[in-house]
Amino acid sequence: MSVTQQQVLDSLTQVASPRGVPLTNANVLSAISVTDGKVFFSINVDAAEARAWESVRAQAEAAVRAIPGVTTAMIALTAERKPGTPQAAPAAHRHSHGVQPASAHRPGAASPMSRQADIPGVAAVIAVASGKGGVGKSTTALNLALGLRDLGLRVGLLDADIYGPSVPRLTGINEKPQLDDNRKMIPIKCFGLSIMSIGFLVEEDTAMIWRGPMVMSAITQMLRDVAWGTLDILVVDMPPGTGDAQLTLAQNVPLKGAVIISTPQDLSLIDARRGLAMFKKVNVPVLGIVENMSYFQCPECGTRSDIFGHGGARHEAERLGVPFLGEIPLHMSIRTTSDEGNPVVVSEPDGPHAAIYRAIGSRVRDQLQGAIAAA
Repeated sequence: MSVTQQQVLDSLTQVASPRGVPLTNANVLSAISVTDGKVFFSINVDAAEARAWESVRAQAEAAVRAIPGVTTAMIALTAERKPGTPQAAPAAHRHSHGVQPASAHRPGAASPMSRQADIPGVAAVIAVASGKGGVGKSTTALNLALGLRDLGLRVGLLDADIYGPSVPRLTGINEKPQLDDNRKMIPIKCFGLSIMSIGFLVEEDTAMIWRGPMVMSAITQMLRDVAWGTLDILVVDMPPGTGDAQLTLAQNVPLKGAVIISTPQDLSLIDARRGLAMFKKVNVPVLGIVENMSYFQCPECGTRSDIFGHGGARHEAERLGVPFLGEIPLHMSIRTTSDEGNPVVVSEPDGPHAAIYRAIGSRVRDQLQGAIAAA
């Protein structure tokens, strides 16, 4: 059954604002996106009134979820400070499962990390991150997850790159997740992994023009409203940078560690330092640095060329006192298999590149042994 914007609006007329007027007449709704039963929108209010509006957000979400045909509802409460309001006013009120940015923490207030809660059935959650885009983070995250799978672990992969989800293309998955009896999304099973991506919920060419709170609501739902089952490791492919998405993950779940992806060149390493510093600031252990596109070896003549330089990530890891996890070459087969939705660890399991990803996975697993064994 196809859900329409008008059905959503009709359901929201039954929800009253704190002033008693229907939500649709309160002049607070963003554009409503409805795609294949997935509904996304935000409620934009003044920060001073944010607390009064949180119950309204919850009622709106319940009303939308009750519409026949709606499978997912992501509704964020965005609260902005009006000009002239003191800086102490909160910049944004989060989703009911969401968080305040670390900079908003006030002396004497509860630590943002106190909101962390384990994901039932998941022994360890790790983030794969980079300070900048274009360094092959998503390809590395997927092949690392497959390398961990090959070590006998039960592995899930969450594509949390809201603005540029790559996992649907990298895996060739075109289907939509179904809901279980508890209305939780069932991750797609592929290559022996449990996989979830925002890209499964929206069309590939859809522009995700979302405010920070909307991004955090989406990530929170993909962590909490997915039936992950029993996993040894959940690998989270993070968006590049050091913003709301990274803080949301760090403050929502007790991350067991982060893997930083960089290329050898100085520009990438500068950004990698920022990412590493951010995780340390929120007390997330850095499992190590991976140097991607480390070198190019000509498949015809065997000549090696250090296109982006070489060894920069290793030297940076040594300088910062964190593990160096390995070098991944710039190679045509890694690129082509990724574009075809048939990752190299699956398509060439006995090849040298699969062996590199498994070796990196082994180093990651060794650092997580205690967490996995305890769970």
